[in-house]
Amino acid sequence: MPDSASHGDNIGNGLKAALLSITGPDGVTDDEATRRLHSGDIWSESAEPVALVVAPDNLEQLSAVTALLHRHQVPLAPRGAGMSYTGGYIPTVSGTVSLDMRRMNRVIDLRPDDMVVTVEAGCTWIDLNKALAPHGLRTPFFGPMSGLISTIGGGVSQQNAMLGAGHYGTTSESVVALTMVLADGSILRTGARGEDGDTPFYRHFGPDLTGLFCGDCGAFGTKAHITLRLIQAPKHEDYASFEFPTGGDLMRAMAALARAGVAAEMCAFDPGLTRVRMQRASMTSDVKALGAVVTRQKSLLRGLWEAVRVAGAGRSFVSEDSFPLHLNAEGRSAEAVAHDMATARRIATEHHGREVANTIAKVIRAMPFPPLNSALGPGGERWIPIHGQISLSKAPALYEAVEQVFAGMADDFAKHNIKTGYLFTSLSTNALIVEPVIYWPEKRLPVHYQALEPTHIARLPEHADNPDATAVVTEARKRLIATFRRFGCGHFQVGRSYPYRESRDAASQSVLDALKDAVDPARVLNPGVLGFAKGQK
Repeated sequence: MPDSASHGDNIGNGLKAALLSITGPDGVTDDEATRRLHSGDIWSESAEPVALVVAPDNLEQLSAVTALLHRHQVPLAPRGAGMSYTGGYIPTVSGTVSLDMRRMNRVIDLRPDDMVVTVEAGCTWIDLNKALAPHGLRTPFFGPMSGLISTIGGGVSQQNAMLGAGHYGTTSESVVALTMVLADGSILRTGARGEDGDTPFYRHFGPDLTGLFCGDCGAFGTKAHITLRLIQAPKHEDYASFEFPTGGDLMRAMAALARAGVAAEMCAFDPGLTRVRMQRASMTSDVKALGAVVTRQKSLLRGLWEAVRVAGAGRSFVSEDSFPLHLNAEGRSAEAVAHDMATARRIATEHHGREVANTIAKVIRAMPFPPLNSALGPGGERWIPIHGQISLSKAPALYEAVEQVFAGMADDFAKHNIKTGYLFTSLSTNALIVEPVIYWPEKRLPVHYQALEPTHIARLPEHADNPDATAVVTEARKRLIATFRRFGCGHFQVGRSYPYRESRDAASQSVLDALKDAVDPARVLNPGVLGFAKGQK
């Protein structure tokens, strides 16, 4: 849990009234429940809640709010949907104002002729995909599996992976340009932007300013508008699932598949997470998935046939002691997709994979943005992931090293009923993500009530405060982060959990500090993320 540093009481009625004059009556909230919600993520809560929650409605309001808070030297923490687990927006300074970006949720400029779309930062991935679908378009990377509520601004700030990432990499690799609001309220625009200066169409024009603000966790500015490039939605796709006898076989197969570039996305689990997923599934979710499979197909007859096949496979097609991999291939022609699938089958077989029913692979494409009910375990347990991006050749060794961490803590895990699992995926042709997950009995946090379906969370048992178990999980996180650092891993949503600034060489630190001084000299913008402490010079 972050330690709050004293900042003084700058949030008086006068400042609140001034903020309301900018945003209108729906733009400022100070009730305790909302402040608490904005003071924690799915891992931890701040000891002291944010002072206010301010929700601007447009770029002009965002600029004015930021400038006002800057004049009063009030710390500001931008927040999207709140699904972080690394303290990326949790206040560490007393008197912090939370900047809720979800009112800025519009698709503001869709230009199919130029193959770009501009959205406000609070736009969700599901809303963007709905807006693009009638035009037969999509972004290359088209969202994380939390895209039902996750915002595109959060994705650019934190980075994420999954849908389309096997071909196109993470969020920022689809970004063309940004409109940023800096700490003093000034507006910065990146990319080549046309003769009017506000029609972005291409990312690179001199040094890549756009890249400086991607993955910054809100340390360098607040995303207001995001322009992403478009592609024609692939006309053809196919799906396959395999199971592997060991984690090492799975890692080597995924690395070979990534090198071949045949999978639009890959999603793999270990036996532990497979068991959790099977326990979590319900008849209601099965029916929703079947309906989505039907509508995904090009004809009703084909859709019904696919649904029958999915239903017939059920949920018991993967051995409980195997490592399942689910992948999707996509392309402009059926022949190209068939070639990629044949390559995938050959590679899987070469690494001791056995093909199984492709139920999950189909459902991933049919329901890319499922309800976020997996934010709690099937028994109401708390859930926390931790991850590292690893080079293809080192992935098997990293997996074994993580296994050693878990083995060394097995007695403590058993004592406190702590369970573990893994999620694996790929990034373009050059990286895998190894993501251990931990489940343990512990009380829920406010964000769980926001994220999960009310009918689902009502069915789950509640757990009491369990500090002893959480202390063990905290120690496991520390050991895992140290292991990832030893392997030279990268990380998304760095926040306040992963070492960033201190892990860079001296020259890089100097450049980062100079950038922070230029865009936020008073160090009031999201202090603590990326390793920038308040007042640090």
